[in-house]
Amino acid sequence: MDYQTTVSINENEKKKTKKKQVKVFDQKPTSAFIGASWVSLLAGIVSYCIGLWNADMLLNEKGYYFTVLLFALFSVISVQKAVRDRLEGVEVTDMYYGISWTTTIISILLLIIGLWNADLQLSEKGFYSMAFLLSIFSAIAVQKNTRDVNYIEKSQTNSEKEMF
Repeated sequence: MDYQTTVSINENEKKKTKKKQVKVFDQKPTSAFIGASWVSLLAGIVSYCIGLWNADMLLNEKGYYFTVLLFALFSVISVQKAVRDRLEGVEVTDMYYGISWTTTIISILLLIIGLWNADLQLSEKGFYSMAFLLSIFSAIAVQKNTRDVNYIEKSQTNSEKEMF
């Protein structure tokens, strides 16, 4: 016996024809969070660089640690961009996504290996580690805030154009 009603048939048809909707994010980050993200990014980078400037290291060692910081900043921003692009439905190749994560992990490992083998006091190693982590986390937050604000402003502009 077929106990299916017309209501359930219509519901099944609606489910089949329903298109995947893009999620609309309308929660703009607060000015305080945006400011805190920028301040922490600048604090992390500046303190890391001041530490390098004042360190009793050879110039090539200072260059190594500075390059690792720049490499990490670029890598984490690439990861955040790839994750956000996928969330928004922008096509991101698996190769780019994988490379972004790989370079992020490599940059962190390079810092760990460098500090492990460095002739520094334990407190100095901790300082560089914390400044490094603060910098890369803050870079992710700044990139996310920038994308959020840009996305929301673009959505609001498009919705205003549709009204007129």
